[in-house]
Amino acid sequence: MTKALERREKQRADLILSAERMIATRGLAGLKTRDLAREIGCANGAVYNLVADVDELVLRVGSRTLLRLDEALSAAVRAGNPSPKETLVRIAIAYCDFAAENLQLWRALFEHRMEIEKALPDWSVDDQLQLFRHIYQPLAALLPKRDAEELGITARSLFSAVHGMVALGLEQRLVAVPLPALRKEIASLVRAMIDGLVAPAA
Repeated sequence: MTKALERREKQRADLILSAERMIATRGLAGLKTRDLAREIGCANGAVYNLVADVDELVLRVGSRTLLRLDEALSAAVRAGNPSPKETLVRIAIAYCDFAAENLQLWRALFEHRMEIEKALPDWSVDDQLQLFRHIYQPLAALLPKRDAEELGITARSLFSAVHGMVALGLEQRLVAVPLPALRKEIASLVRAMIDGLVAPAA
């Protein structure tokens, strides 16, 4: 790699890290390319020599967030009772804790909207879908008669239920729920959903 390419790659990495810090402190709406350019020491227009556009920059930050979320969920899988049901409970609580500890970065994953005619790049889709293995694998053990498509739909439904509780519970408004109570309610919801899914199968 030439010196120029090395310098560009370092500046690109610095840009993504600066964007990550900015989103973490200001939220997605506070991401300003002019401020980023000043922070990494380049002209405002030069930001677009490092990434294609703001969409790519936000998605690159999102990939870093998803990687850390993946690590948190993997740790939860290994952390206790290996039964599929309790594994799913730990995953759900770990998701809640990660969201609470990384609130603005987590929110940015869902707040960011691409232009209507613009598709998500394959690498970003892969980063997102990769996380569902944490839910899919325990569900496959609990529901061995379901095919891959059915398990995929059930995994997304379970995620949606937990995500909805986390999103509303962490709102800094009247619907907010104290984190210990939210964790307890999420555990109860996941156990009830799993019991409901397994009972007809049995």
